[in-house]
Amino acid sequence: MIRTRFAPSPTGNVHIGNIRAALYNWLFARHQQGQFLLRIEDTDRERSTPEAVQTVLAAMEWLGLTPDEPPVYQSQRRTAHLTAAQQLLESGHAYKQDKGATGKGEAILFRMPGQESQFTDLVKGPLRKAAKDMTDFVIVRSDGAPVFHLANVVDDIHMNVTHVIRGDDHTENTFRHIALYQALDAPVPAFAHLPMIVNAQGKPYAKRDGDAFVGDFRSNGYLPEALLNYLALLGWSPGDDREVLTPDELVAAFDLDRVQASAAQFDLRKLEWINGEHLRKLPRTTHREHYRRAIPQADRDPAYLDAVIAVMEDRIKKWSDIPIMAGFFFSEDYPYDEKAVQKRLHRTGALELLGALREALAQCDPFSEETTEATLRALVTARGVKPADCIHPLRIAVSGLPFGPSLFAMLVVLGRDRVLQRIDRTCNRFAPGKE
Repeated sequence: MIRTRFAPSPTGNVHIGNIRAALYNWLFARHQQGQFLLRIEDTDRERSTPEAVQTVLAAMEWLGLTPDEPPVYQSQRRTAHLTAAQQLLESGHAYKQDKGATGKGEAILFRMPGQESQFTDLVKGPLRKAAKDMTDFVIVRSDGAPVFHLANVVDDIHMNVTHVIRGDDHTENTFRHIALYQALDAPVPAFAHLPMIVNAQGKPYAKRDGDAFVGDFRSNGYLPEALLNYLALLGWSPGDDREVLTPDELVAAFDLDRVQASAAQFDLRKLEWINGEHLRKLPRTTHREHYRRAIPQADRDPAYLDAVIAVMEDRIKKWSDIPIMAGFFFSEDYPYDEKAVQKRLHRTGALELLGALREALAQCDPFSEETTEATLRALVTARGVKPADCIHPLRIAVSGLPFGPSLFAMLVVLGRDRVLQRIDRTCNRFAPGKE
């Protein structure tokens, strides 16, 4: 049976690059009807705190990446690591040395076999390394602490891991690890090294580039299924035109054959679009709950709330957008975008034109999308101006924002009286000498 594992070192927040590795291991195991395992590599006792471990577990639970067996904690397997080191010493595959002449004790070094090493990476293809480029390396430090290379291999053997799927920063380590497997008379697993996630400049994607940790995306209103969907596409594609996929659809389509070897660029706008697509699939009750949570006033009129949700459906990309983009529907004390005011309302004749539009809209009967649009366009024609000269000032007047849903649908939801009052208030507030 295929068995994959995710083996994070819990030292704080969970980076999306690490969770993408967990996702690919989970998808591959599920697609192959295998098992997905978790190993917490918590040997760094200063940084691997209980809080850091809980952060990893919480991220995986939120994303639904459930392991099939209880987690293995590497810190509890020190005896097994040292036993393996002793086995390597006795078989001649390792030797002791006072590394660095520190006098602190003897380190244990693994003796590389002195021959070319090669393996076929399931993503990168055939890889090889000359014997002269592979030197002996420490597997137990002088203080008696097992090194990552030894602990990693011994634990993968213990967990019967058949496929090691991890970031391509471990590619060079794999040549050493294969030698360790062979020296320990253990089956060598298949290896797949995943492309790095980079920013627009081709450098490793980090916090300075924007949200980079799973917790960031969760707190900023992204859906777990949308984040999984997007991370799956960072280095892989289903082989057709689909971009919005559920976890079940990802499992059905996933295979390592379609994972690319080149770096994958993180695109926040693409993630927001995918998240918006997943949001639209959720039931209306879920949307109501989030609106009420974000804007307390949204709970006052259920029918009005549903009308707002319907008109904002194509604009809300994540839950945290609600108070920013829809707050004006529920309060008369909404802020104005300063740049938009400067650009649209401070133009010569803008407020006068807005006032004329106000008088025309007051005569609309009924006050519908069709009549409000026809009224605006009639004024545009009569005044010999561009539609934008009316559309943009009107949008800012009634919402404070330079962007949003369909203007005429928004006017209808707000209603004639509120629209007229907001235009009056805006014209008064930004009249020359009033600011």
